[in-house]
Amino acid sequence: MKRWTLLAVAIAAEVAAALSLRAAIDEPWWAALAVAGYLGAFVALAALLRMGAPIGVVYGIWAAAGVALTAVFGTVLFGEPFTLLIGIGIAFVIAGVVLVETGGHSERSEPAVAEAAR
Repeated sequence: MKRWTLLAVAIAAEVAAALSLRAAIDEPWWAALAVAGYLGAFVALAALLRMGAPIGVVYGIWAAAGVALTAVFGTVLFGEPFTLLIGIGIAFVIAGVVLVETGGHSERSEPAVAEAAR
């Protein structure tokens, strides 16, 4: 469960950093939060990798969740568009992560997500 918590922290930090970059357009002090967010995300990702989590799964989930959440929050917070094509693109990103996860191990090995959860 600790790995899932670290992954959630990495995702939240990255999304906060990306949104802070957008906010920094109008208020430059937000750039400091962007730097801190990216630093926190990379520290959490490094900790996950040191714990033995598979990089393909960890990075895939982190990136896909970051893309989806940043698009949604960008719409909510900044009024940016969220079109049908954006929604389809997010669905493709998520499908790609699922394909990487399911195709990345043999029938004998346990699923990487289960391994990452330990």
